Amino acid sequence: MDTDFSNLSLPERLLGNLGSLGYEQMTAIQAAVLPVILAGHDVIAQGKTGGGKTAAFGLCLLAALTAERSGVEALVLCPTRELAEQTTGELRRLSRTMPNVRVLPLCGGSQFGPQRSSLGHGVDVVVGTPGRVLEHLEKGSLDLSCLRVLVLDEADRMLDMGFQPSIAAILKSAPAERQTLLFSATYTDGVRALSRGYQRAPRDVTVETPEVARDIDERFFEIDEGGGIPAVLALLAQHLPESTLVFCNLKVDCQKLVDALLASGISAAALHGDMQQHDRDHVLLLFANKSCSVLVATDVAARGLDIKELSLVINFELSGDPDVHHHRVGRTGRADHRGKAFSLFTARRAERLRAIELHTNRPVRIEGLPPRVQGRVRLIAPMATVLIAAGRRDKLRPSDVLGALTAEGGVDGSVVGKIDVRTADTYVAIGRAHVQAALVQLGKGRIKGRLFKARLAPLGAARG
Repeated sequence: MDTDFSNLSLPERLLGNLGSLGYEQMTAIQAAVLPVILAGHDVIAQGKTGGGKTAAFGLCLLAALTAERSGVEALVLCPTRELAEQTTGELRRLSRTMPNVRVLPLCGGSQFGPQRSSLGHGVDVVVGTPGRVLEHLEKGSLDLSCLRVLVLDEADRMLDMGFQPSIAAILKSAPAERQTLLFSATYTDGVRALSRGYQRAPRDVTVETPEVARDIDERFFEIDEGGGIPAVLALLAQHLPESTLVFCNLKVDCQKLVDALLASGISAAALHGDMQQHDRDHVLLLFANKSCSVLVATDVAARGLDIKELSLVINFELSGDPDVHHHRVGRTGRADHRGKAFSLFTARRAERLRAIELHTNRPVRIEGLPPRVQGRVRLIAPMATVLIAAGRRDKLRPSDVLGALTAEGGVDGSVVGKIDVRTADTYVAIGRAHVQAALVQLGKGRIKGRLFKARLAPLGAARG
């Protein structure tokens, strides 16, 4: 199979940008679908997440943009805000050498008014979640009459999350003469029905992405009923990981575990579906920049989370689906880092253990728990986060913030971690021992000639 991008019928601007972004050869999914999509066919493509599908459909929808661009010409629907924002970022990178390409995310959890205003000024590509996209359609702020390419990304997840009615309403609002690209990790009956209803003679493309060999120390621990919290505390005390992701099957267990961890001196936060989107984003940012040691999450809430140096995954309870267990464990041991994955189970759930053995075709490793913890564990994150009340709308850039922090009398640049500039605020990771000095520096100094309020970001909800 030819994997050279230069052999594709892509505009020169797109091809020239690929090398600078590190795209050397096509991945399996890109080599399989790019020629088919560029030839104008509808596609239903099956492949595992992480195989390069965003670039595959992204290059094609960007290549399909017309010179006039009189309206929204491409729409990408995603199951979660996190995936929509990642996709938006990738499309902006791919199109950076194309003049005046406007890519807009439309997701719940963000204010409706600014989105409506941006649409009014003209947008070429919309990336959004079904609920918010449909809301804009119903209120007349989004017009799909010029749509040329529609992408359903992670279609199986969108159906699992109950978005089928919204998807159907959106597709009925789109022109019949369009190209529809459907990407899914699985071929469920619902996905096939979606394809039959809204695609025209689609080409089926299935790509088996080989498993990446990962260095993961996976162990299982049998516990008594109700013994999950003491077991998690004992494992954390023994291994003292820098960052841990704990999966719970129930939202109520997330909060109970976080409360117990905080009481034991461990920096922890919960992530579940009952949280407002702004608070979910806040917690994810703190965990990603190492200002929170333990994130306790449900599977749905953790979608879109990608931490390359995740030390440990703990399954507070085994999932009933061995494929879900596989994806949980696969979040550690990435980027050439050794990972650990510990799973707790009770005798009542032993059948789930057997299902995992059948799924992986190898016996599981069962061990005894370390001794119970006496006293506090004191597992504190290495970083803390300063929250600045200014962001992109104030024309702030990461370099502006770094300059203000390291100006004369300020902190050393080596203690400044990730700087995330959002729409209305900015998150700055600072070495924990230097956070007070950073707050003093921001309190007396100016950023771009202006004084902005800065405070220590709370570990839990952003409004806490």
